[in-house]
Amino acid sequence: MSRHEDRTGSDSSGGEAAAGQDVARPDAFQLHEVIRKEGDEELRRTGGALFLSAIAAGLTMGFSLIVPGVLKAHLPDAPWAELITSMGYATGFLIVVLGRQQLFTENTLTPILPLLHDRSVATLMRVMRLWSIVLVGNILATAIIAAVLAGTEAFSPPVREAFVAISHHTIEAPFWTTAIKAVFAGWLIALMVWMLPATGTAAPFIVILMTWLVSMCGLAHIVAGSVDTFYLVFTGHAAMDDYLWTFFVPTLLGNVFGGTALVAVLNFGQVAPEVEEQKAADGEA
Repeated sequence: MSRHEDRTGSDSSGGEAAAGQDVARPDAFQLHEVIRKEGDEELRRTGGALFLSAIAAGLTMGFSLIVPGVLKAHLPDAPWAELITSMGYATGFLIVVLGRQQLFTENTLTPILPLLHDRSVATLMRVMRLWSIVLVGNILATAIIAAVLAGTEAFSPPVREAFVAISHHTIEAPFWTTAIKAVFAGWLIALMVWMLPATGTAAPFIVILMTWLVSMCGLAHIVAGSVDTFYLVFTGHAAMDDYLWTFFVPTLLGNVFGGTALVAVLNFGQVAPEVEEQKAADGEA
């Protein structure tokens, strides 16, 4: 009997209580299996479905600028106001996660577990395909929503001024500082994805908490930050070079490292022996 079967079995005294606890609070191996199977499903989706879902996510992330901007425009200029404004940043993430839309930073964990499980060139190519489609769709959509916000009068001048003030954080730091901030952001978002299968009805609160931390700490997120930076570009407050070299490249590198190395690889490492046991058992069967 494997360690996993030993923990979840009900053949010993008190087994039913243990099983009930496992249902309420899955162990690391169970979380790994849930996310790995979800990753397998994502890797099998058609390119068109992935791209449309990524476009939807990128457009939705516009709310992570819109809501903080509206809040900032209506709150007084006080230190505590930034804490409230930062909470508005969670809006886009909440819609994306609960709506099951494709967000690039979530995919630094979900499809990586099948890759760590299989460790084959074929799975690596499927991961690269998914990453490419989702990243392109996300970034294209953020440019579209930023262009709409910059080119229309859908929001009042004070709100548009707030958009500019909020967005400047994306290009104010040097390359490697932004990269380090992006590592922390990728780490937090991937941890959020890792925890969600265990949270049940508390999932919305976990999404709000983790993404609020990203905003409150001034961290760099490749999709949400693209909305901000494109807004600066389209309103003449930044150049395209600022987007590419001051924001996009360091943020992409940091988010990928934070999600894959600090969450996917480390969390896979703690369950690797059980994964190997399960693969051996499946092979014998």
